[in-house]
Amino acid sequence: MPPKAAPVIREISVNGVSIPEADVLAEAQNHPAKNPGGALRAAAEALVIRELLWQEAKLLNIDVSSARDEAGRVETERDAAIRLLMEREVQAPLATDEECRRYYDRHPDKFRTEPLYEARHILIAAPESDREARDAARRTAADLCNVLAQRRGRFSELAKEYSACPSREQGGNLGQLTRGSTVSEFEEALAEMGEGDVSAVPVGSRFGFHVIALDRRIEGRQLPFEMVAQRIAAWLEASAWSKAVSQYISVLAGQAEIKGISLNGADGPLVQ
Repeated sequence: MPPKAAPVIREISVNGVSIPEADVLAEAQNHPAKNPGGALRAAAEALVIRELLWQEAKLLNIDVSSARDEAGRVETERDAAIRLLMEREVQAPLATDEECRRYYDRHPDKFRTEPLYEARHILIAAPESDREARDAARRTAADLCNVLAQRRGRFSELAKEYSACPSREQGGNLGQLTRGSTVSEFEEALAEMGEGDVSAVPVGSRFGFHVIALDRRIEGRQLPFEMVAQRIAAWLEASAWSKAVSQYISVLAGQAEIKGISLNGADGPLVQ
């Protein structure tokens, strides 16, 4: 008979309970990483933590006879035990109004509405891979910029005649734009324009060259604290809960005999 294949990773156990290699390999699919070794480590750590919590739940005789998740679905015994253990043993403080206000004052940019732009454009299409077409498109767009610098009222007419974008049927009108609505080059150009401006030079993107008209600009505004207080409290409490869970797991790990991996990542690669 052919020899048995050597294991891919080191043997891992928690208080004498082995975590099979097959389980680590299967779990790795749930942990995207830059390389297979990173995925294996993340999977092994997750399974070690799960085993630690499961063992602690059994030690504390957590009752899971009628456990259901928030959607009312019956959980597996292990999932239910771990969830109930965390609810019972991990406590995180509620965020006070003072803490929320302090976070709001320290991070004002997080609580501003995005600016809105009402804009039109003419797209002279040209793929980045075609240098000759790009040069021709740039010249055409530059000519349009020069014409519109003198006669802005012709924008809709020229959009219908020259633009490769479906918006040409609406005179190039793109409606209201926010961050992420279009390509970065287009957004950067809008941010530098004032109401009523037409781009003085073509704006290049991977699609070709754009001639842009900014019809209206609505600046972002600071949201009042009262509007975002609940959102801030939820963020702070989630962060506190995460830290409390991490501390609880660290305590359990410090009391356990874990072989084959260190949860602080200081023991080198898992792969044999």
